[in-house]
Amino acid sequence: MIRPIYPEPGPTVSDLAGFLFADRRIGAGRPWLMVNMVSSIDGATAVEGGTTGLNDADDQALFHAFRSVSDVILAGASTIREENYGPVALKDPAREARHAAGRHREPRLAFVSRSLELDPSARVFSEADNPPLIFTVATADPTRVAQLADRAEVVVAGEENVDFGSVLAWLGEREHEIVLCEGGPSTNGELIADDLVDEINLSTSPMVVAGPSPRIVRSLLPVPTPLPFYLDRLMTGERTLFARWLREGR
Repeated sequence: MIRPIYPEPGPTVSDLAGFLFADRRIGAGRPWLMVNMVSSIDGATAVEGGTTGLNDADDQALFHAFRSVSDVILAGASTIREENYGPVALKDPAREARHAAGRHREPRLAFVSRSLELDPSARVFSEADNPPLIFTVATADPTRVAQLADRAEVVVAGEENVDFGSVLAWLGEREHEIVLCEGGPSTNGELIADDLVDEINLSTSPMVVAGPSPRIVRSLLPVPTPLPFYLDRLMTGERTLFARWLREGR
């Protein structure tokens, strides 16, 4: 169970979605973009190629709470493959609450891929009622575009590289207000380089992993200056520490 410890200590939170999103900032001219990641104490984002070894029940509860209030879940194609993503599946209470509010019962899944080296038979394409979005580039292989077009909505968002500003603008035009990015580190890096991240939610798992795992942000693109965030909220579970960092000035 999760309880707040900063800025004010409090009791165990029963309604995580309501607690986390009571003060959500939207209406800034584009969707509000939040990143949700888990890392070890020493900054590793994967154990043996995936995040499962870093998760616990409290982290999973937060994971589902973030998803339950998002309009779109964004991830890089490598994360989709490595984590073997399937269609988004919320629990019935969250589904019905969204439906009652006039929203789709699940958020739309979206991912980015320049190469479109994706298997059309993968789990992620198995939900016909809510097919994923794929943001790609104008130079993508037209044969691969055609192979995926009946399993997903393919959107061109850049010439040779995906323009994440265009991605958010496209989503905003369709009245999506909250976008949740689930990584991986390279996708986070591109968003940070464009200064598009409004908040970072970081779960710190109580283990040391070492090895070559990347940090939560990895990028070859320059960041104009170190981007300042401030600590908005700190929570603790049975074992894991949870921090919400907001971009200064947003």
